[in-house]
Amino acid sequence: MLYLASKSPRRKELLEQIQVEFSLLNASINEQVNDGESAIDFVCRMAEEKAQAGWQNLTDIDADTWVLGSDTVVVCEGQILGKPREFAHSREMLQLLSGNQHQVITAISLLQENTIYTEYVETNVYFRDISDSEISAYWQSNEPQDKAGSYGIQGVGGKFVKRIEGSYSAVVGLPLYETEQLLMKANINFNKGIQ
Repeated sequence: MLYLASKSPRRKELLEQIQVEFSLLNASINEQVNDGESAIDFVCRMAEEKAQAGWQNLTDIDADTWVLGSDTVVVCEGQILGKPREFAHSREMLQLLSGNQHQVITAISLLQENTIYTEYVETNVYFRDISDSEISAYWQSNEPQDKAGSYGIQGVGGKFVKRIEGSYSAVVGLPLYETEQLLMKANINFNKGIQ
């Protein structure tokens, strides 16, 4: 049985796209960057800690039980951009991203007891210029509030994106190719409903 350690509706929808059977688990962790920690080390650690926290919440474990954790960060000019605390923080992040290139790094970890597989995907994203009035209107849409970097490429925020180089699904929150590869490595049957 596969469990997704996430409250993200986007990750749930993405995992459903590759037609794997799974259940959802809560996995609350402290998402604090350690001093001197790189963005890649941070996002991989978060994915692993989410998978571990999900594992701790399991009550029924067997030899086919796996937990998938995932985390996404936005990095611009060396700064790790998490979720906005309030509007001023969101505006600050979107002003930094405006007319600029940034990286979205998503890590996935697949855990079974003492076995853990972790991968990460880095995608370059290029934003057009965004006006202050657009930033204010975007905040009012309620979309940026729970998004790394204060935007969602799959929603209204997609209109700010000129182009990407890399994985679209990783920017949304779960890299589908790499996730499928990890599931195959763990011998998880992900082809439900496919003849």
